[in-house]
Amino acid sequence: MRLTNRTRQLTASPIAEAHSWLAHRRNDRPLLDLSQAAPNYPTAPEIVARISEVAAEPDGGRYAPPPGLPAFTEAVADELNAAYRADLTADHVLPTSGCNQAFCIATSALTEPGDEVILPVPYYFNHDMWLRLDGVTPRYLTSGDDLIPDPQRAAELVGPRTRAIVLVTPGNPTGVTIPPSVIDDFERLATEHDLALIIDETYRNFRGTDEPPHRLLSRPGWGDRVISLHSYSKDLAIPGYRIGAVVAGPDVIYEILKLIDCVQISAPRIGQEAALAGILRSGSWRRRQASRIADTLDRYRTVMGDKPGGFELASAGAFFGWARHPFSDVATADVIKRLVLDHDVLAIPGTAFTPNDDRWVRFSFANLAFDEIDELARRLGELTS
Repeated sequence: MRLTNRTRQLTASPIAEAHSWLAHRRNDRPLLDLSQAAPNYPTAPEIVARISEVAAEPDGGRYAPPPGLPAFTEAVADELNAAYRADLTADHVLPTSGCNQAFCIATSALTEPGDEVILPVPYYFNHDMWLRLDGVTPRYLTSGDDLIPDPQRAAELVGPRTRAIVLVTPGNPTGVTIPPSVIDDFERLATEHDLALIIDETYRNFRGTDEPPHRLLSRPGWGDRVISLHSYSKDLAIPGYRIGAVVAGPDVIYEILKLIDCVQISAPRIGQEAALAGILRSGSWRRRQASRIADTLDRYRTVMGDKPGGFELASAGAFFGWARHPFSDVATADVIKRLVLDHDVLAIPGTAFTPNDDRWVRFSFANLAFDEIDELARRLGELTS
């Protein structure tokens, strides 16, 4: 059987590769797993109760309507209106099987093979993988020391085949939140060149503020240029139920629906019901989890501020810390492998998020207890001993 080069040009999931080393660990002490941002705590009891109800209902296992369950799309629109001070309707919301799918179908609706999309570096690895798999060329937008994408640098990358600009805020892998004023500048750039501005906002509820992430969704005609992507996997601790959403103008939604029909028919009914219960019934639970993760972030920043083992923290926010390891003569993949095999720390090499090896490491710290963060510092110190 001959396999296509479209997939062979891609590396495998860095998370899967990192996990493949676990069987070869040389110690039997507990693993500190900082590889993935999927919550390790149970979802809210209100969601669990609703899932049980849906499973017993006559239509619980049937397809949902392709445009989404009306109650879910209306609830998402209402919640976003409050968060963004906008005036969305259910027609602006399309449920997807997670935010990964939301990105894939949005960019596929906007591009053809040979087109280009501006992608800030460091990027979320699946974004880069999907674009290249789809025959689209990522134009890498390097950031400064603050890791905030620069609209002026982006303007230099716009060419005749450019179709979109991608932002992720808060960032995966950096945790950096892009200021609303910078997002405004990107919107102006997109409008000037008739580009789409795609904003992945998976971690918007982990910013430490209730202020709107931006004001784009409240502006006239926003649906002609802005696509906002959302996820309930982390926010509601339901990653396995695969529920996200594309928020866009109705004309864009109509075209994306054609792709949904080909790849999945509709987003999972059970996921929509779970997220709906979370939106309507689990507000206090969501706030407690966000507050707990904010406290964990503070502890992580404090501990990493001492540069344990020479690891220097460049940024941290949401679920992520972005740090540079001290070994200038060692490939980052080898550093990560040593951390797993000899020091029982599982993280992801920065090479999954950048085209070059610049000694970065992504630590997903949000699932750790305070004593585990302290233990992380001790184990990082072991690496140089």
